[in-house]
Amino acid sequence: MNRDDIIQQVSEKLRLIRTEAGYTQDKMAEIIGVSKKTLVQIEKGRVLANWSTVVAICALFRETETVQFLFGSEPLEVIETVAREGIDYRKSKTLGGRVWWKVLNRDNGFILQQNILSKHFRILNEKNYRIFSSLDENQSQQRFKELAQGKD
Repeated sequence: MNRDDIIQQVSEKLRLIRTEAGYTQDKMAEIIGVSKKTLVQIEKGRVLANWSTVVAICALFRETETVQFLFGSEPLEVIETVAREGIDYRKSKTLGGRVWWKVLNRDNGFILQQNILSKHFRILNEKNYRIFSSLDENQSQQRFKELAQGKD
């Protein structure tokens, strides 16, 4: 998953996100910072939302079923990982990946997981703090190996 994929998916689901949240086109346009004309164009599939708009939608509507269906329970983690092309040592507490995550490996208190929807990878420590995220499986496997062996 990359920026273009995320932009495409959110643009295609924007009308559903808006209606799920219970907003008119006028109010939704105001909330996400675009003109009503632009919102209508996105909803009709004539144009795609830009990256900033997509980030705003994912942040402001992260609790909607539609956004959660697209990216799992932590859509901002997906956005952050894509935007920064991976994250290393930005610790943030997670729920441990009980629903949207597949455990790939466990070793020395670290867990390597892959999101079943976005396919991105992350490494959690023993307290479920995310300490690494990446879209690159090889990079994730390598970092997991380093952490599990005690190499920081």
